[in-house]
Amino acid sequence: MTLNLPEIGTFVGRIWLPQAQGPAVVTRRSDRLVDITSSDTPTMQALLEQHDPAAVVQAANGTDIGSVDQITANSTETPDPSKPYFLAPSDLQPIKACGVTFVSSMLERVIEEKAKGDPAKADAIRARCTEILGDSLRAVVPGSEKALALKDALIAEDVWSQYLEVGIGPDAEVFTKSQAMSAVGVGASIGLHPISTWNNPEPEVVLAVDSAARIKGATLGNDVNLRDVEGRSALLLGKAKDNNASCAIGPMLRLFDGSFGLDDVRRAELSLRVIGEDGFELHGNSSMAEISRDPEDLVRQTRGAHHQYPDGFFLMLGTLFAPTQDRDAPGGGFTHKMGDLVEISNPLLGTLANTVRLSTECPPWVFGTSALMKNLAKRKLI
Repeated sequence: MTLNLPEIGTFVGRIWLPQAQGPAVVTRRSDRLVDITSSDTPTMQALLEQHDPAAVVQAANGTDIGSVDQITANSTETPDPSKPYFLAPSDLQPIKACGVTFVSSMLERVIEEKAKGDPAKADAIRARCTEILGDSLRAVVPGSEKALALKDALIAEDVWSQYLEVGIGPDAEVFTKSQAMSAVGVGASIGLHPISTWNNPEPEVVLAVDSAARIKGATLGNDVNLRDVEGRSALLLGKAKDNNASCAIGPMLRLFDGSFGLDDVRRAELSLRVIGEDGFELHGNSSMAEISRDPEDLVRQTRGAHHQYPDGFFLMLGTLFAPTQDRDAPGGGFTHKMGDLVEISNPLLGTLANTVRLSTECPPWVFGTSALMKNLAKRKLI
């Protein structure tokens, strides 16, 4: 496994330090990882609260703890506990996620579902939508007059759903994906709830946002999707999304600086590869250029007068990826099998790789916020 980080850029992350029995905030310098944890920046949250985190990192002194390759090699499902390994780059921040942010693919799925496999009916519904929009389904701007007209037309065609409401209505879907300190990092197992038999990865860009809603950087994430559980009822979203090891973030956080900014996020192209122990391979992609809500709008809908986040938050922006490739029987579509290797990549952010297991078989989440505070106090960092 390799992180595939670009040579330029200000990258920060978190490493488990065996000698400290706790995490360290690190930065990449050339091919080395340097521990920059201090009383000023004892956590990633504290670093991101700085006015210019990239400048702070670039000026920081630190301790070399090993090469990127060495620590990556120990970042596995069963790391050697006597050596450092990667953690998720978030710590005190809750992890929020946005759903139904790619309207064109979402509309197509709903149209196909409502048409019940009848191409003629699907074409008629699609033609009616195109008539309203003037060109194509890609022209939908959530909350716009055209979107509201489309909503009326879809209701008349009996194709309306709660997913379309958040897809083209004024209000985005924003939910809590994972608790602070619960995400797993690169190389770790990623978990599926054992009740699920139809599921898939969701490759996404993840924003790091401070307490004042300022976006400080970006990384990659896997917002594991249990299609059967959520499909039974939207009220099962919490059960479908928030489970042991069900959220992976990494490999490192790239801070905004002169070489990287929000416009790069807006243009990001994500690639996905799933490699099964059965020899199966799935390839996919997600293009941020097709997102229907701007990342800044999603941040505003998450944090404002209606809801404050004093520790900031990490925000998963949603995915265009919806797998349809058959894995076993024709027409059966895709679902994970245990042991699948999932790789999510972007040239500016690197590669996040994790192995699929049941959430009940992944290492239990035992190091939470209280454990972190006790550890930092013992190390005289707070």
